[in-house]
Amino acid sequence: MSRAEAGWFRPALLIVLALTFARWALLLLDRTDLYVDEAQYWLWGQEFAFGYYSKPPLIGWLIGAVTALAGSDAPFWVRMPGAALHGATALILAAWAARWMGRREAVLTAAVYASLPMVALGSLLISTDTVMAPFYAAALYFFARLTEARAPRFALLAGVAIGAAFMAKYAAVYFLIGVALIQIAPAYRIGWRNGALMLAGFAAVISPNIWWNLSHKLTTFSHTVDNVGWLRGGAALHPAGMAEFLVSQAAVVGPVVLIAMLIGLRRVPAMAAFVLPPLAVVTVQALLGTAQANWALAAYFAGTVLAVQVLRGHPRWLIASFAVNAVVCLGLPLLTIFTALTFPNGKPLLDRQLGRVQMSQQIIALAHQNGDLPVLAMPRDILADLFYTGAGSGLTFYAPRPNGRAQNHYEQRYPLPLGLTGKLLLITAAPPACAGPALPLQAQGGAYAKWHLAAYVVEAACVEP
Repeated sequence: MSRAEAGWFRPALLIVLALTFARWALLLLDRTDLYVDEAQYWLWGQEFAFGYYSKPPLIGWLIGAVTALAGSDAPFWVRMPGAALHGATALILAAWAARWMGRREAVLTAAVYASLPMVALGSLLISTDTVMAPFYAAALYFFARLTEARAPRFALLAGVAIGAAFMAKYAAVYFLIGVALIQIAPAYRIGWRNGALMLAGFAAVISPNIWWNLSHKLTTFSHTVDNVGWLRGGAALHPAGMAEFLVSQAAVVGPVVLIAMLIGLRRVPAMAAFVLPPLAVVTVQALLGTAQANWALAAYFAGTVLAVQVLRGHPRWLIASFAVNAVVCLGLPLLTIFTALTFPNGKPLLDRQLGRVQMSQQIIALAHQNGDLPVLAMPRDILADLFYTGAGSGLTFYAPRPNGRAQNHYEQRYPLPLGLTGKLLLITAAPPACAGPALPLQAQGGAYAKWHLAAYVVEAACVEP
């Protein structure tokens, strides 16, 4: 590392380390259950594969490695990588900012990124966005180095980095779109040779997942198309949904950073290649179907550096940004600790993250009480919770047998076997006519409060389609 780089690295590292350890300390106090996706990612970590039903494999590999090294599957260890990954992302973006703007801006970039609401949330939950983040940032950094020196090694490194990002989330493809678009600007042209090297590195890294999909009926790609919705179900205009998505972006990065980023696009138009494609694509998706606030997150890696380019000249804006985002950074983990907090109507603020383990424990207890019966659960949420909570129970858990294409990972990997005989414990809100009396399942608030689930001891033949 050069002296120039060292000048920013130490203070940026101290900021990142302080925030990361603070987030880990608060995470130790977290009282929420793993959300359905987190529980599913944990299960993937127990089943090494080059692909999984709904996402590429890197998140499963990471969780599997961390929990194995820790010797624990506790929620803390499942979620622990989040803060570290975002910390690494902050430093990588700072390295890019150091070369572009200087030492002061590099430190500011690390601090601004680490304070973003999306980072605060991504440090409390484990998600594919979080796992993608450092690799996407690394790809941007290596591309910047490539435009400086035109050295083939940077092209290859950028390709490998974005390949790793793609193995976390397919949204990493926005980077390649950005590289293609920015070739319009002569200063950023990398040449055919370097472009080919970048694609070669990318292809080499993602090839195991491509092979897995080809051998599994393009499962993950099909699910991704399902998320788009209107491609198969038909499009309809939803201007309110589009407006809601656009407004939500202020919550993703904070209103000040968002405004600064948009101003920055006017100052450095070439950066639009890396910022606008995710925003444009997801805005159209929100107009034609539905879209989650985080679906455009790929825009905000380059967007953060661009925002700092503006904020550095406006100290009051910078202070306002830190003040607003600090409230979120502190408030979110406090909500996971003081889970009794409710909306005015009495509904828990984090009800989707509560009551999951409690419900699974009831089901597991009923299965044991009735002779260690195999459990057939209809909802995906319950299956995710059961596989996680019941990992050491000695019980067998089944998903419904798919009618055509499997609708989730559990139907794909754990469907009810053909010809199964004997009794099952059926968990459903809509029992078949052959089901007997319901066994009590009491949701004590939280995620399942309005699901009206019940348990039934049935013959396996009862649930045959």
